[in-house]
Amino acid sequence: MIPPFSLFHGNCYTTTPRKVSWPYKVCPELLFYPRLVALLIRGSRLSKKNSYTGVLWAAQSERIVRYLEALGCRFRVEGMEHFHKLSTPCVFAGNHMSTLETMCLPAMIQPAKNTTFVIKESLLKYPFFRDLLSARCPIPLARVNPREDFKKIMNDGTELLQNGVSVIIFPQSGRRQVFTPSEFNSGAVKLARNAGVPVVPLALDTRAWAEGKLISDFGRLHAEREIHFRFGEPITVQGNGKAEQAALVDFIAGSLREWNVPVAD
Repeated sequence: MIPPFSLFHGNCYTTTPRKVSWPYKVCPELLFYPRLVALLIRGSRLSKKNSYTGVLWAAQSERIVRYLEALGCRFRVEGMEHFHKLSTPCVFAGNHMSTLETMCLPAMIQPAKNTTFVIKESLLKYPFFRDLLSARCPIPLARVNPREDFKKIMNDGTELLQNGVSVIIFPQSGRRQVFTPSEFNSGAVKLARNAGVPVVPLALDTRAWAEGKLISDFGRLHAEREIHFRFGEPITVQGNGKAEQAALVDFIAGSLREWNVPVAD
């Protein structure tokens, strides 16, 4: 059951227009990042006490959404009914653009589906952030040996799904401002097939949070760029999964083109 406090309790969500004060317009990063770090520190302390629950994770994620909205960022989230109606866990498979989706997706998904991420192993070395991630039992990938990474996704992901935990995976080699279908691997579809659960397509445009030059996760914030999340109909994987992979890629590419995000041929 979705908690009533959640911004994302309905089928869709659009940020209510608001007046933004001039400090937020002039120096959004100086106002946003200290609040974000303070939030992560509080969460880290709770995780060390084994008190960082899924409810708290979703609540902190929603707080980050509100912080971004205070800067003038506008969220448009569609299609949440597609996973709300599922009685089973699922694999969420989407394109990857920025830090924003890893911070904000828990607010959308966790209230309805206990979930975790497939992440790069290096994130578990970040101060504060490593404690939060560890508390949510992610699937860390070393990104050294693709075969070993695939085996870990299949083994750990299947176990999580069979225990009722949905898995969020970005089947790309990293964050990309341009979507290249050939770089979007079939790991999510294969995991869903192996675990016997549906895969839920996820298209997103999070260019409002740019990649940083010194620290990649702390870049410029562009409140003028609308933030899009769109969830698609659950896909049941049959046979070799090629048709389902094509449908997944088509859903993401079509949504991105609609939002004027570059899609490579």
